[in-house]
Amino acid sequence: MAALSAAERRAALEEVQRDIRALRLPGLVGPPVHGPPVLSRVFLLGQAPGPHEARFGRPFAWTAGKTLFAWMRRSFGVTEEEFRDRVYMAAVVRSFPGKTAAGGDRVPTPAEIEASRAFIEREIEVLRPRLLIPVGRLAMEQVLGKDVRLDGVVGRLIRARYHGIPMDVVCLPHPSGASTWFKTDPGRALLNRALRLLGRHPEIRRLFRRRGVTSPASPPRGPGRARRSRASSLPRRTGPRSARPRTARGR
Repeated sequence: MAALSAAERRAALEEVQRDIRALRLPGLVGPPVHGPPVLSRVFLLGQAPGPHEARFGRPFAWTAGKTLFAWMRRSFGVTEEEFRDRVYMAAVVRSFPGKTAAGGDRVPTPAEIEASRAFIEREIEVLRPRLLIPVGRLAMEQVLGKDVRLDGVVGRLIRARYHGIPMDVVCLPHPSGASTWFKTDPGRALLNRALRLLGRHPEIRRLFRRRGVTSPASPPRGPGRARRSRASSLPRRTGPRSARPRTARGR
């Protein structure tokens, strides 16, 4: 795509979002949900809206969102509205998939995922993000492949190519209240490492510090703890064997 002006990029995003709102698929519940057409180099990819998001008209509008935005405040000191205003928020599927017979949220089918895939591709093409934040295993699978393990990717800075665009990837577990993975070790420690990676990422610093938002102060070091260099405190950047996006076939 040729270089576009800011006005042209915003118009392109608004066109994608009109197409998102028009999508209706059997099995999906309620209208599609998307965030505002933010021109951002930071791209958050969620899994799918829950049962409440359509009522509020924005992603992560219920209890999982409260946890997610609490993580962002811990990571780099921003409020929910500051984050929403400056980060583009998308999802693998844009409507609530509905409930299973057992009462849990249904995993989207491959056909439902494929139906929304073109929206993500168009958004990525317009925004060309430098930092991608997949939230939840289903989102991670779209970027890194279907055999993703949470303990293999959370807490790492990964260089990948998604829809043809090279970018940094920092994965987060899904902040659902039903999940216990991030509440006990090793998940808790890996989440904390991922949040430190986000807070130190150059694109996060550029995006928020430029607009007057500062990162929270680092916690004080205890007596006798040696100061570590920034290079030694960050996990080594790695990449998956295959960064070509694939369609997920389950969580």
